[in-house]
Amino acid sequence: MTSKPVWPKIRLGLIAALLVAAGCATVPLTGRSQVVILPDSQLAAMAFTEYQRVVAESTLSDDPRKVNMVRMVGLRLSVAAEQWLTQNGQSVEGYDWEFNVIEEDTINAWCMPGGKVAFYTGMFKVARTDTDIAVVMGHEIAHAIARHGNERMSQAILFQIGAVSLAYAVREEPSETQAIFLAAYGIGGQLGVLLPYSRLHEREADRIGLTIMAYAGYDPSAAIPFWQRMAAEGGARPPEFLSTHPAPQTRIDELRAFMPEAMAVYERNR
Repeated sequence: MTSKPVWPKIRLGLIAALLVAAGCATVPLTGRSQVVILPDSQLAAMAFTEYQRVVAESTLSDDPRKVNMVRMVGLRLSVAAEQWLTQNGQSVEGYDWEFNVIEEDTINAWCMPGGKVAFYTGMFKVARTDTDIAVVMGHEIAHAIARHGNERMSQAILFQIGAVSLAYAVREEPSETQAIFLAAYGIGGQLGVLLPYSRLHEREADRIGLTIMAYAGYDPSAAIPFWQRMAAEGGARPPEFLSTHPAPQTRIDELRAFMPEAMAVYERNR
């Protein structure tokens, strides 16, 4: 009788042990428990390297109006996000905010760990005002402070590489680790195993993003017409930015449900 290989059982055992050892973090505002096994300091260092690579390989906008708008809004949101986190007992260590505008027609934006933000010029098709920009960047900053990328990358490393440290993964599987990192932060291709989770992350980012922009003094009610324009922009084929997001009407319904909470913050911080 041929014995069955024991490695899959060992690997699953290692993964289970690592998950137990990692424990759970808590998403700000929503209170959801999440498993994050990767040190934020290592992710921030990795983000800095990847962000510099993306910036070096991209054409940055030289339109002073667009660049100034994005950076001014980004500054207000980053200050508000850190103040809000501090008031809610959350750490603000490790953030080194940077905002760049990439000259590309793609409707997209993203925020890496540590506050490294890219805003594509294609987004100006639907982001017409400072408040619209705040909707987009509040949402992306929310992903970062909720550690969604860490959560997604933790899941991907566990299931694709195994129960290993990030340092080991980078050293032994550099190409795969880089691909996982880029996908986890919405910069590269999608990882199908993570798609069901990303819709949950999008809802959390919408709710937290509304709160951050409200705390910064931007009217969160602007989010509803913004997302209506975003949904209409792509017709039958939505923009890349919406590829893993909730259905437009679902999102708008949820935004309306979150709005009283965000408006209360806005009224206190006008």
